[in-house]
Amino acid sequence: MLRFSLVAAVSVWAGAGVADVPRVATDIAPVHSLVSQVMEGVGAPDLILRPGASPHDYALRPSEARALQSADIVVWVGEALTPWMSKPLESLSPDAQKLELMEVEGTVLHDFRDLSEQEEEHGREEDHHEHDEHTDAHGHDHEGADPHVWLDPANARVWLTHIADALSELDPDNAPLYRKNAQAARDRLAGLEGDLAKRLSAMQGVGYISFHDAYQYFEKRFALEPVGTISLSDASTPGPARLAALRDRVAGSGVRCAFSEPQFDTRLFQAAIDGEPVKTYELDPLGVGLEPGAGLYPALLEKMAASFEACAKGE
Repeated sequence: MLRFSLVAAVSVWAGAGVADVPRVATDIAPVHSLVSQVMEGVGAPDLILRPGASPHDYALRPSEARALQSADIVVWVGEALTPWMSKPLESLSPDAQKLELMEVEGTVLHDFRDLSEQEEEHGREEDHHEHDEHTDAHGHDHEGADPHVWLDPANARVWLTHIADALSELDPDNAPLYRKNAQAARDRLAGLEGDLAKRLSAMQGVGYISFHDAYQYFEKRFALEPVGTISLSDASTPGPARLAALRDRVAGSGVRCAFSEPQFDTRLFQAAIDGEPVKTYELDPLGVGLEPGAGLYPALLEKMAASFEACAKGE
């Protein structure tokens, strides 16, 4: 029997056999959105990570653990984003499938970068010290591939195909609908990507800083160039030397904007841009302020683009 989603997602049952519909669990809201698009007219996936929570360090609620354990397939970004999911996934039923999106063929991957290399020498030693402490405290480091892969819409288009294929294997009766939905979603995303490229052309050459370096997939897709970040990661707190180095870099560099995130304290921005004519805007890489479901992923991209557009226009 198909369980209701953990979030208020609407399922449309277009004559599908309920007993045959796979039980699907997803990690974060953007992935849940992509799977929801493929499953439209058949069922709805479960969202494991509640909106607003950090994907890097999370304790499952009992209801979330049950949804994960009873899944026929789990679609997740990968261990680099949610290391805490590895252990629960090991105890899944032997018949349960796992689709790790970072491992999907055709996915564009970028290695972690350290924007502090562009900052003054006196901030570097503390940056690396903070980096090492983060590695020890959270059991993962910032080497290898950056896991914020969903922020490149080209990756999402690749994944839609693989999600449809995986669901079709589990549920052959609904395979034509899964594949039709995936194609429609790919077409919509391709159109959106072209539209965003035109809109974001005004940001090329505009200097900005962000809270942490989570956006390189979006930035490289749309030719945006950050000057620096407040924090090396969303799990570390910048120290005085790093903030001083960033202030030096911002001063006189033409930085126009600073981008915060919903879950972080904007006072750090004030310390980094003190005395500079820099406006603050918000970027939301997880869709915290959006309603979970099929529409969240395109809405997330639109909302991020709107923040960059506002920066370019000085609004």
